[in-house]
Amino acid sequence: MTEFRGTTIVAVKRPNGDICIGGDGQVTMGQTAIMKQTAKKVRKIYKNSVITGFAGSVADAFTLTEKFEKKLEEHSGNLKRAAVALAQNWRSDRAMRNLDALMLAADRECLLLISGNGEVIEPDEDFVAIGSGGNYAYAAAHALFKHTDMNAEEIVREALTIAASICVYTNDNISVETLRGDSIG
Repeated sequence: MTEFRGTTIVAVKRPNGDICIGGDGQVTMGQTAIMKQTAKKVRKIYKNSVITGFAGSVADAFTLTEKFEKKLEEHSGNLKRAAVALAQNWRSDRAMRNLDALMLAADRECLLLISGNGEVIEPDEDFVAIGSGGNYAYAAAHALFKHTDMNAEEIVREALTIAASICVYTNDNISVETLRGDSIG
């Protein structure tokens, strides 16, 4: 079976409440072929109050995002409760257990990584990255977060640009979604 992969997702939350998640647009088939350069792997869900970004198998990631959106509806938009409920389903449901994807999810209060093992992790830092170029994007976001006054979106865009210059599974076709500390943007 051929797997479709290749992406980098990065999230940054600034002290002013701005939070941004961004991703590149590359979808790679196997290890050698770029199948799509303009995929959008970041989107706003639940009344535009939650941002998600996914990495991993494309079909699995879409399935995961749909299931997460249903959990948000069930839990009236409570991000942590919805994430834990999704993780519990992920661990116990035989079909979901085989989903090969990671997701970052954020609202104005918190930033979470939801893993394929059914784990929900709230990072120690206000930035996180996943996917093929995740380590590169994380290092860049870390430096930019700690040593510049750049806003969340600027850091996300620059971290992804840096990752794209290093990782062959990451391109510079970047899409972002942002929640502003004072209003949805």
